[in-house]
Amino acid sequence: MNDYEKKVNRLMLEIFDHILVTEEKALSRGNFSDLSVAEMHTLEGIGLYESRTMSETAATLGITTGTLTVAIDRLVRKGYVERQRDLRDRRVVRIRLTKKGKLAFRMHNKFHTLLVERLTEPLNDPEKAILLNTLQSIAQFVGEQYKRYVEEASARTGHTVKQNTTHKIRTGDTEHA
Repeated sequence: MNDYEKKVNRLMLEIFDHILVTEEKALSRGNFSDLSVAEMHTLEGIGLYESRTMSETAATLGITTGTLTVAIDRLVRKGYVERQRDLRDRRVVRIRLTKKGKLAFRMHNKFHTLLVERLTEPLNDPEKAILLNTLQSIAQFVGEQYKRYVEEASARTGHTVKQNTTHKIRTGDTEHA
Protein backbone atom coordinates (compact mmCIF):
# COMPACT_ATOMS: atom_id res chain seq x y z
CA MET A 1 0.00 0.00 0.00
CA ASN A 2 1.40 3.40 -0.93
CA ASP A 3 1.23 6.46 1.37
CA TYR A 4 -1.96 7.80 -0.20
CA GLU A 5 -3.74 4.45 0.19
CA LYS A 6 -2.54 4.19 3.80
CA LYS A 7 -3.95 7.66 4.57
CA VAL A 8 -7.32 6.80 2.97
CA ASN A 9 -7.45 3.50 4.85
CA ARG A 10 -6.55 5.14 8.17
CA LEU A 11 -9.13 7.90 7.70
CA MET A 12 -11.91 5.48 6.76
CA LEU A 13 -11.21 3.30 9.80
CA GLU A 14 -10.99 6.34 12.06
CA ILE A 15 -14.28 7.78 10.76
CA PHE A 16 -16.07 4.44 11.09
CA ASP A 17 -14.77 3.87 14.62
CA HIS A 18 -15.48 7.41 15.80
CA ILE A 19 -19.05 7.41 14.46
CA LEU A 20 -19.78 4.13 16.25
CA VAL A 21 -18.24 5.29 19.52
CA THR A 22 -19.93 8.71 19.34
CA GLU A 23 -23.31 7.10 18.67
CA GLU A 24 -22.80 4.69 21.57
CA LYS A 25 -21.68 7.43 23.99
CA ALA A 26 -24.51 9.76 22.97
CA LEU A 27 -27.00 6.99 23.71
CA SER A 28 -25.40 6.09 27.04
CA ARG A 29 -25.55 9.69 28.32
CA GLY A 30 -29.01 10.63 27.13
CA ASN A 31 -32.56 9.87 28.18
CA PHE A 32 -32.34 6.50 26.46
CA SER A 33 -29.26 5.12 28.19
CA ASP A 34 -31.00 1.76 28.58
CA LEU A 35 -30.82 1.23 24.81
CA SER A 36 -27.90 -0.26 22.91
CA VAL A 37 -27.01 0.93 19.40
CA ALA A 38 -28.36 -2.37 18.03
CA GLU A 39 -31.65 -1.84 19.86
CA MET A 40 -31.89 1.70 18.49
CA HIS A 41 -31.38 0.36 14.99
CA THR A 42 -34.14 -2.18 15.67
CA LEU A 43 -36.45 0.74 16.49
CA GLU A 44 -35.46 2.31 13.18
CA GLY A 45 -36.24 -0.96 11.41
CA ILE A 46 -39.74 -0.94 12.88
CA GLY A 47 -40.34 2.65 11.80
CA LEU A 48 -42.34 5.49 13.24
CA TYR A 49 -45.86 5.27 11.94
CA GLU A 50 -47.39 1.90 11.13
CA SER A 51 -47.26 -1.47 12.80
CA ARG A 52 -45.20 -4.06 10.96
CA THR A 53 -44.99 -7.80 11.04
CA MET A 54 -42.02 -9.49 12.61
CA SER A 55 -41.10 -10.94 9.20
CA GLU A 56 -41.16 -7.54 7.49
CA THR A 57 -39.02 -6.01 10.21
CA ALA A 58 -36.53 -8.89 10.23
CA ALA A 59 -36.15 -8.59 6.45
CA THR A 60 -35.58 -4.84 6.71
CA LEU A 61 -32.89 -5.37 9.34
CA GLY A 62 -31.32 -8.35 7.55
CA ILE A 63 -31.72 -10.67 10.54
CA THR A 64 -33.72 -13.80 11.30
CA THR A 65 -37.12 -13.59 12.97
CA GLY A 66 -35.64 -15.57 15.88
CA THR A 67 -32.97 -12.94 16.44
CA LEU A 68 -35.59 -10.21 16.14
CA THR A 69 -37.84 -11.95 18.66
CA VAL A 70 -35.11 -11.79 21.31
CA ALA A 71 -34.54 -8.08 20.60
CA ILE A 72 -38.28 -7.32 20.64
CA ASP A 73 -38.71 -9.14 23.96
CA ARG A 74 -36.13 -6.77 25.50
CA LEU A 75 -37.63 -3.69 23.86
CA VAL A 76 -41.14 -4.62 25.06
CA ARG A 77 -39.85 -5.05 28.64
CA LYS A 78 -38.16 -1.64 28.41
CA GLY A 79 -41.36 -0.01 27.11
CA TYR A 80 -40.16 0.98 23.62
CA VAL A 81 -42.20 -1.50 21.57
CA GLU A 82 -45.58 -3.15 21.81
CA ARG A 83 -46.67 -6.30 20.05
CA GLN A 84 -50.11 -7.53 19.17
CA ARG A 85 -51.73 -10.28 17.14
CA ASP A 86 -53.02 -9.29 13.72
CA LEU A 87 -56.81 -8.92 13.81
CA ARG A 88 -57.27 -10.70 10.46
CA ASP A 89 -54.74 -13.49 11.01
CA ARG A 90 -54.05 -14.40 14.64
CA ARG A 91 -50.85 -16.25 13.62
CA VAL A 92 -49.24 -12.97 12.59
CA VAL A 93 -47.56 -10.81 15.24
CA ARG A 94 -47.42 -7.09 14.57
CA ILE A 95 -45.06 -4.72 16.34
CA ARG A 96 -45.00 -0.96 16.65
CA LEU A 97 -43.22 1.71 18.62
CA THR A 98 -44.74 3.06 21.80
CA LYS A 99 -44.70 6.78 22.53
CA LYS A 100 -41.36 6.23 24.31
CA GLY A 101 -40.05 4.30 21.30
CA LYS A 102 -41.08 7.07 18.90
CA LEU A 103 -39.32 9.65 21.04
CA ALA A 104 -36.12 7.56 21.08
CA PHE A 105 -36.38 7.13 17.30
CA ARG A 106 -36.73 10.88 16.76
CA MET A 107 -33.85 11.73 19.10
CA HIS A 108 -31.56 9.24 17.36
CA ASN A 109 -32.63 10.56 13.96
CA LYS A 110 -31.74 14.06 15.16
CA PHE A 111 -28.24 12.80 16.06
CA HIS A 112 -27.73 11.57 12.48
CA THR A 113 -29.24 14.74 11.01
CA LEU A 114 -26.83 16.93 12.99
CA LEU A 115 -23.91 14.70 11.99
CA VAL A 116 -24.71 15.09 8.29
CA GLU A 117 -25.41 18.82 8.61
CA ARG A 118 -22.07 19.42 10.33
CA LEU A 119 -20.29 17.44 7.63
CA THR A 120 -21.96 19.09 4.64
CA GLU A 121 -22.59 22.65 5.89
CA PRO A 122 -19.18 24.08 4.89
CA LEU A 123 -19.37 22.53 1.41
CA ASN A 124 -20.60 24.28 -1.70
CA ASP A 125 -22.91 22.47 -4.14
CA PRO A 126 -20.16 21.00 -6.39
CA GLU A 127 -18.28 19.75 -3.31
CA LYS A 128 -21.49 18.19 -1.95
CA ALA A 129 -22.00 16.41 -5.28
CA ILE A 130 -18.43 15.07 -5.19
CA LEU A 131 -18.87 13.89 -1.59
CA LEU A 132 -22.16 12.17 -2.41
CA ASN A 133 -20.72 10.44 -5.50
CA THR A 134 -17.68 9.31 -3.53
CA LEU A 135 -19.81 7.92 -0.70
CA GLN A 136 -22.07 6.15 -3.20
CA SER A 137 -19.03 4.54 -4.83
CA ILE A 138 -17.70 3.43 -1.45
CA ALA A 139 -21.11 2.06 -0.45
CA GLN A 140 -21.42 0.16 -3.73
CA PHE A 141 -17.97 -1.39 -3.40
CA VAL A 142 -18.45 -2.34 0.26
CA GLY A 143 -21.94 -3.67 -0.54
CA GLU A 144 -20.55 -5.89 -3.28
CA GLN A 145 -17.88 -7.23 -0.95
CA TYR A 146 -20.45 -7.83 1.78
CA LYS A 147 -22.72 -9.70 -0.63
CA ARG A 148 -19.80 -11.84 -1.83
CA TYR A 149 -18.82 -12.82 1.72
CA VAL A 150 -22.41 -13.54 2.72
CA GLU A 151 -22.84 -15.76 -0.35
CA GLU A 152 -19.56 -17.55 0.41
CA ALA A 153 -20.68 -18.18 4.00
CA SER A 154 -24.00 -19.55 2.73
CA ALA A 155 -22.27 -21.88 0.30
CA ARG A 156 -19.80 -23.07 2.94
CA THR A 157 -22.39 -23.80 5.60
CA GLY A 158 -25.27 -24.81 3.36
CA HIS A 159 -27.50 -22.35 5.23
CA THR A 160 -29.02 -19.25 3.74
CA VAL A 161 -27.65 -16.20 5.46
CA LYS A 162 -29.99 -13.23 5.47
CA GLN A 163 -28.54 -10.04 4.19
CA ASN A 164 -29.81 -6.53 4.46
CA THR A 165 -30.31 -5.36 0.90
CA THR A 166 -32.24 -2.21 1.71
CA HIS A 167 -30.13 0.86 2.07
CA LYS A 168 -32.00 3.94 3.24
CA ILE A 169 -31.10 7.56 3.56
CA ARG A 170 -32.97 9.37 6.31
CA THR A 171 -34.07 12.95 5.88
CA GLY A 172 -36.10 14.13 8.84
CA ASP A 173 -38.85 11.58 9.38
CA THR A 174 -38.88 10.42 5.75
CA GLU A 175 -37.03 7.43 4.37
CA HIS A 176 -35.80 7.26 0.79
CA ALA A 177 -34.62 3.97 -0.64
